[in-house]
Amino acid sequence: MIAWLRAALNWRIKTPFYYGWLVMAMAFLAAFAATGVSQVVLGGIQIFITEDTGWERTTISVAVTSGTWLSGLFAPFLGRLVDRYGPRWLMAVGLIAAGVSFLWLGEVQIIWQFFAAYILGRAVSNPTLVGVVPRTAAVNFFRRRRNVVLALMSTFRPVGGAINIQIISFIAIHQGWRAAYRYWGLLSFLLVLPIVVIMRRRPEDIGMLPDGARPGETAQAGFLARGSRGAGGPDIEFSWTAKEAWRTSAYWLIGATAVMGTIAGGTTGYSLVPYLYEEAGISKTQAVGVLSFGTFLAIANLGWGYLADLITPRRCLIISLVVTAAMLVFLMRVDSLGTALAFALIWGIFSGALGSLEQMVLAQYYGRASYGTIVGVLNPFQTFGLGVGPALATIFQQTVGNYTIFYSIMLGVHLAGALFIFLARQPARPFRPPPESLVGTGQ
Repeated sequence: MIAWLRAALNWRIKTPFYYGWLVMAMAFLAAFAATGVSQVVLGGIQIFITEDTGWERTTISVAVTSGTWLSGLFAPFLGRLVDRYGPRWLMAVGLIAAGVSFLWLGEVQIIWQFFAAYILGRAVSNPTLVGVVPRTAAVNFFRRRRNVVLALMSTFRPVGGAINIQIISFIAIHQGWRAAYRYWGLLSFLLVLPIVVIMRRRPEDIGMLPDGARPGETAQAGFLARGSRGAGGPDIEFSWTAKEAWRTSAYWLIGATAVMGTIAGGTTGYSLVPYLYEEAGISKTQAVGVLSFGTFLAIANLGWGYLADLITPRRCLIISLVVTAAMLVFLMRVDSLGTALAFALIWGIFSGALGSLEQMVLAQYYGRASYGTIVGVLNPFQTFGLGVGPALATIFQQTVGNYTIFYSIMLGVHLAGALFIFLARQPARPFRPPPESLVGTGQ
């Protein structure tokens, strides 16, 4: 029985293309399900929930913040696990937790139930289905195409979110928002088996190399994947250990950039629908459509992936932060559907690139062997910023009531992030003896 189970788990689908692309397809489906409890989706449909229940927006934003922060606390632990064991079982657990959360949200009647259900889904599904776990799989399966693949993966959340906003809003209008969450619960459970069958830790585990390269093309790949320097030649990727990365100033400057970009971008996205409806004078449906349009334009990240190969991810990130800051000036002058769509067009293209470019910089600087751990340690700080966004937007609007001041502050936060990444130069590699010296000394 045990032998049969082991054989079943080791079986894999034979594909006419590189297996890593199938891994990415499953990562998209998992992210699509998980975005049902994403911050941007709840920001887009919160009007339906508050009008149906009478709950305050501030109260709902606390649930978003709590779930986001808790997901960040899980990330370092999950990063170490995915480096060691791979994404298969972690993503399966994430889908089960998301399914339970969605079905529970479909039945809630009082606010504590909403808190418990939403926080469960958000805290578990974000790192396991959208964040550190699937991104580590992408970094492990791709090297030459890594920037493009990370850019592609960064579109999963916003594209899934843009689609989910429309679907959940449509269902909310015709059947109620609870019914929409029940459907998402069923979808999550249906995806568990395909995830278990298809996901793998790294290509070497199934007799392949990153990008589908031939085994003879990268001698000593296994040794150098752990980070040694030397005889493998220039095509072998150097990987830092997590401790080595943590000792560099560039690592923490990248982390500071991620926090600044997350606070400003997440806050803008969460507050956009109420701002456009209450201040710019467009309808709820139009405001939701504008947010959905801007979010969907993160698909332009594919272009950022190619551009990053040409001018480096770091330079792309500086450009993205500066342009996104400038678009907040434009947002404060939006007064019609046309100008709102113009804002969403540019904002979506540049703001949507921030997360993927940060991931590209980390992968370029530190390699793949400890990528999950390296990224995971930064996640609590980044999700702190993401969680602060909804609370800041709601509290500021209800106490100060002046979006101009609010968006001016977010403009400054974007520019601070641009300064941090400008200072984050690529660190020099730590020295390690080549494998020949280890053999020669008997170590």
